[in-house]
Amino acid sequence: MRYLIVGAGGMLGSDLQSALAGRDVTAATRAELDVTDASAVTAAVAGHDVVINAAAYTKVDDAESHEDAAYAVNATGARNLAAAAAAAGAKLVQISTDYVFDGSATEPYAESTAVAPVSAYGRTKAAGERLALESHRDGTYIVRTAWLYGQHGPNFAKTMLTLAGKLDTVAVVTDQVGQPTWTLDLAKQIVALLDADAPAGVYHGTASGQGSWFDFARAVFAGAGLDPERVTPTDSSAFVRPAPRPAYSVLGHDAWSDAGLSPMRDWRRALDEAFETGALTAP
Repeated sequence: MRYLIVGAGGMLGSDLQSALAGRDVTAATRAELDVTDASAVTAAVAGHDVVINAAAYTKVDDAESHEDAAYAVNATGARNLAAAAAAAGAKLVQISTDYVFDGSATEPYAESTAVAPVSAYGRTKAAGERLALESHRDGTYIVRTAWLYGQHGPNFAKTMLTLAGKLDTVAVVTDQVGQPTWTLDLAKQIVALLDADAPAGVYHGTASGQGSWFDFARAVFAGAGLDPERVTPTDSSAFVRPAPRPAYSVLGHDAWSDAGLSPMRDWRRALDEAFETGALTAP
């Protein structure tokens, strides 16, 4: 099997390379492959059996005023990769997001729930899902994820650790709930999905359990050996941003069980291991 990782220089892309160590992998960074260039995508995909698209326009707030640019990467890019994968007879893993939902739910979103994005970023990612499935329905896995953190690249956990070294206290919102997800766990889950030759379709690639950003921040402080009481509660009204954030981003995991696979482990267990292995370090 020959694997192509697109967006290989990012946080998830880097961990995908680790999860696929020892296999025949081509790792293409954003600078090496422009997903908006259909001819370049076709040439890059040729000869591969699996394509994992971890490339994305992820500047959520900037997307509100640059939706065309976000659409080019998140939607057109996904379509280009799906069409190229279909032509090459390859599988495609298209990474998507909780932002395809409006965040108004009170119980975990099922994989079958209709999308209802309320931000430009969410709209472009939802379009990417649709276009990928339209171009290569029988060979596309949509893997929605959320609240990612890891060793490579900026993320919330690292930000908390940086702030811990500068401030006595850090205020974090309690009214946004989701599933903190270690990118290495997600990368391993994607590999397991492919190795199992599971049915194509939509899967929710988030950790089990749930917590608020406040809960996550306190767990990060504790994991670093810091006093979690230094994290103080606030709400979203204190952080007004151009793009609305989903208040509820908990995703259900029934598709894994239906495919004979176990969902990802609880987010607190994963966070503990991230500290134990040095993927996250105290300030």
